[in-house]
Amino acid sequence: MKTTRTTARAPSAQDQYVVDILTVVNGVPQQWRVDTRTTLLEALRDTAGLTGTKRGCDQGACGACTVHVDGNRVLSCLMLAAQVDGRTVTTVEGLAGELGLHPLQEAFLRHDAFQCGFCTPGQLMSAACLLREPGRTGSDADIREYMSGNLCRCGAYDNIVAAIRDVAARQAEGGA
Repeated sequence: MKTTRTTARAPSAQDQYVVDILTVVNGVPQQWRVDTRTTLLEALRDTAGLTGTKRGCDQGACGACTVHVDGNRVLSCLMLAAQVDGRTVTTVEGLAGELGLHPLQEAFLRHDAFQCGFCTPGQLMSAACLLREPGRTGSDADIREYMSGNLCRCGAYDNIVAAIRDVAARQAEGGA
């Protein structure tokens, strides 16, 4: 009978820069082994294969990388992946339910609230947080203020505000 022998590997200098992460992404438990310098954006796109979250400026100035961590909006380009260990992350891929599009996604379609679509995932994720905050959608100015961290190079701002206002009104009526 042949036996195999395994030899323990001595930790390398690179091992000190690696971290194991247990997180839940879009309702699915995940385990990642990433470099400690890896941003949440990089882990979502490169490790988890979720490319809906966009890389825009890598400086937290455009909002294209907006995701939810424990229900709060965060800029994933500014958060380290290690910071989501034991936490819940929702990306634009997880926004829709099993029965179809999220009401915001439907409203963005109805109101033509996108042109090139690059900023749309971040806009949707910020808008979803906005709609959970009571009293924040009272006026177009309130919506614009909340959404001011999400840039749209195509200038679809009026349509984005109209879509959010539409969903807020439907929620107020109990329909969304």
